Amino acid sequence: MNDSTPPLSAGSTEAERTPVEESSFLQGFWYYAAASTDIALGKTYGRVFLGQPILVGRNLTGDVFAIRDTCPHRGTLLSRGSFDGNEVECPYHGWRFNTQGQCTHIPSQFPNQSPQATDIKTSCYPSKESQGNIWVFMGDVPAELPPTPSVPDIGERFQLHLNRRFECNIDMAITGLMDPAHGAFIHTSRMWRSHRDVQAKEKQFSPTPLGWRMDKHTTSSNSRAYKLLLGGTPETEITYSLPGLRVEHATTGRFTYCGLTACTPVNSKTTDVHHVMYWDVPGSFVMRPLIRLIARQFLDQDANAVKHMRDGQAFNPNTMLIQDADTQIRWYYRLKQEWQLSQAQDRGFHNPIKPVTLRWRS
Repeated sequence: MNDSTPPLSAGSTEAERTPVEESSFLQGFWYYAAASTDIALGKTYGRVFLGQPILVGRNLTGDVFAIRDTCPHRGTLLSRGSFDGNEVECPYHGWRFNTQGQCTHIPSQFPNQSPQATDIKTSCYPSKESQGNIWVFMGDVPAELPPTPSVPDIGERFQLHLNRRFECNIDMAITGLMDPAHGAFIHTSRMWRSHRDVQAKEKQFSPTPLGWRMDKHTTSSNSRAYKLLLGGTPETEITYSLPGLRVEHATTGRFTYCGLTACTPVNSKTTDVHHVMYWDVPGSFVMRPLIRLIARQFLDQDANAVKHMRDGQAFNPNTMLIQDADTQIRWYYRLKQEWQLSQAQDRGFHNPIKPVTLRWRS
């Protein structure tokens, strides 16, 4: 199996055997661009999303915007130029563009020469800011944009944002993060879980519009990280949805924690993983350094785990998916394929997942 083909298993259905073209990034979704705190007033942020160079910025009135980061004249990166809070200036010939991508000035042109600035526009991408996060919509823009991803209950109580670049494609990053059985071998610590601490798990799952939900359940005794923050024995609910989102909602009834994990592909071999945390525990700001340290360790452990897998799969080994621990990975590939088919056939998306109980040890 190469780096862009989903793993197969004995007894797979024909749909499971059909490879998903990893290089064809999912279009028609909001992708995580940056934390609100990453882009100050009058500043810009040049990055690559889904193989496309995009300039994200904030104008002088505080509104965010996103335009293509290449000048349509000679292709120079606009992010290498200047931004006065209203217009971006290309560093090569001084062409200027407003935050909607419209060219406003071409210094080299006389009024009777063509083209004129009004004839030129670079791509502009819908962008929104919500709950301390900045999102950019990738793909053909529908008549009505879908809502941006969000967390429930305490979404305005932004606490921490971390990001880690995973040196693998988007599929490997997502399936590596959602894998339910690796915790006892990857995420170990004296504080919350000892090495090889494996217990039986049984969870109920339900479909959602663009993915599935691990229904509300009491956290297991070897998941102590929640208890460090919330105290007591929390109940948690976890939702996965396309294109690569995981939302976790944990509560004791008195205190609540929400986590948003969003994967944004950079190119066919690199993925940016963003993790945003919210909580409402009084006085917990003093715990931020410790929480940041723990969350950073988790992300680093996951990044290293998928790197080891990527390096092994470079040798094209025969691989497999097992029952029931790998069922969610199968779901992800089915959903991704169904979305691509629905877009190609210009029809509605049909979620093939049904309610089910899964059992595994982790």
